[in-house]
Amino acid sequence: MKLRLLPLSLVIISSVSYAGTTSYTVTADSKPASSFTIEKNNELKQYLNFDNKEDFTAASKGFIATWPDKTIKDKNGNVVWDFAKFEFVNSDQVLDTVNPSLRRMAELNNIHGLFKVTDGMYQVRGFDLSVMTFVRGEHGWIVIDPLISEETAAAGLKLLTEHVEDLPVTAIIFTHSHIDHFGGVWGVTTKEAVDQGKVEIVAPEGFFEHSVSENVLAGNTMSRRASFMYGNMVEAGPQGKVDGGLGKTTSTGKPGIVEENLEVVKTGETHNIDGIEIEFQMANGSEAPAEFIFYFP
Repeated sequence: MKLRLLPLSLVIISSVSYAGTTSYTVTADSKPASSFTIEKNNELKQYLNFDNKEDFTAASKGFIATWPDKTIKDKNGNVVWDFAKFEFVNSDQVLDTVNPSLRRMAELNNIHGLFKVTDGMYQVRGFDLSVMTFVRGEHGWIVIDPLISEETAAAGLKLLTEHVEDLPVTAIIFTHSHIDHFGGVWGVTTKEAVDQGKVEIVAPEGFFEHSVSENVLAGNTMSRRASFMYGNMVEAGPQGKVDGGLGKTTSTGKPGIVEENLEVVKTGETHNIDGIEIEFQMANGSEAPAEFIFYFP
């Protein structure tokens, strides 16, 4: 048994030794596309049907309005979200350095604003990495996943109250324990409203524990991981950051968290949230440690 383990231990020791003696120079320098990259990107243009614009029609459906300014700022005037930063992908410029499929996704993610999904349901898209959904309840708005930062979430709520109906937020649903689904909570409600029981906070079992452990206790590590994933430190441009995949990028405002006052623990639970019946299905350990999905019967 020891002999069988020895080669693996040597590999591990060698890897650690190599990692400890290798140095990297980090710069903001970038390179133009190589002839190989250009060739492969052109091949992809022929392979995929980029003339099909159905996705753009679907992404624009139900558009109501968007933020009147090019940026969203915090109370000190710092820009926490920049709508114009990625407009280069919508130009006629040839982007040899960008995979055509990624560019198409980036163009779709550039479609931002307040959208009507169906009667009584609206979404704010392109204001952060994630999407925030609003459902009209009996007495006010049920907010689902209030983005990363309170500034971007507040901007989304302002659009809703100005263009649809000015009602209080009566409930907030966190679908899972990742910060892009709860961080902007204080942009759509206040601590006083929660403490007074005016706002129901609904989350899956273990939500608060996992959110704190992942984003506070392991915050530095997770922030570094997010920077690698989404290229937060890379400037936007054809030879830099183009898109975040599921959204443009991460906002840089003030995140917050609040503990749930209604914890969902098992599949099949049905709760009446501000007059709306919602049935939940647990999905813990799938995309996040604490998670659920739900539907409206």
